Amino acid sequence: MSEQLFFLLGGADLEMQTIRDVLVRQGIPFADHHLRWDNALLSSYQEELQERKGGQTIYGIELREDILPPSCYRAVDHHNGLSSFPCALEQVLDILQLPMNRYEQLVSANDKAYIPGMLALGATSEEIATIRLADRKAQGVTEEEEHLAEKAIADNKEIVNGLIIVHALCSRFSPICDRLFPYHKLLVYTDSEWMYYGDDSTKVCELFSDDLLEGNLFYGGGEQGYVGIKQNVYDKNEILEMVDQIKNL
Repeated sequence: MSEQLFFLLGGADLEMQTIRDVLVRQGIPFADHHLRWDNALLSSYQEELQERKGGQTIYGIELREDILPPSCYRAVDHHNGLSSFPCALEQVLDILQLPMNRYEQLVSANDKAYIPGMLALGATSEEIATIRLADRKAQGVTEEEEHLAEKAIADNKEIVNGLIIVHALCSRFSPICDRLFPYHKLLVYTDSEWMYYGDDSTKVCELFSDDLLEGNLFYGGGEQGYVGIKQNVYDKNEILEMVDQIKNL
């Protein structure tokens, strides 16, 4: 079976790194262009698609389809309209007919539902800390960005009607989220993007339904999940206007 499968890896995080490790262990062929979330495009793998579209089933993991895929292509994703699907790691293990070990269960829970997802599995504080640190490292978060997260929380945090709002000093939001957990509602933003986490995330989606239809919004995780906009689509004033709309929701 493995000779008939080929995988294309998407944006770097702990789930993608774990999928990569599974494929290596199983001897499954794959291509990894070391993409980020913001440039995880199917067109990044045009050469591989052209070379392999004849005899293999090609699985693209969390890749935005900016080009028309060949008929042998299958998308593996669980965001936006696919948010009811199992996470990518679960889907890959199902394709390969492999059981999940404890570590993979925690990685999947973290990817789908963050720390609450791991708590639902009975994760210990040590397990949660290990998974969250590994996820930040897999995303490429540096020590400097960890320090910038601490500074942003100290200097740029406000609370409005139970909503925690942080004006971040870099585009890495996960160190801020991890340091502020547990929270009910959190909004983190820069001059070029914002992310909302927690309660009422579906209401935030509804608030910006036009932006969602235009493909500039992404979401996942259900009612207590997350909502965000693509980087560098809106200017600073538009970002601030959207932040104010969320504050008044």
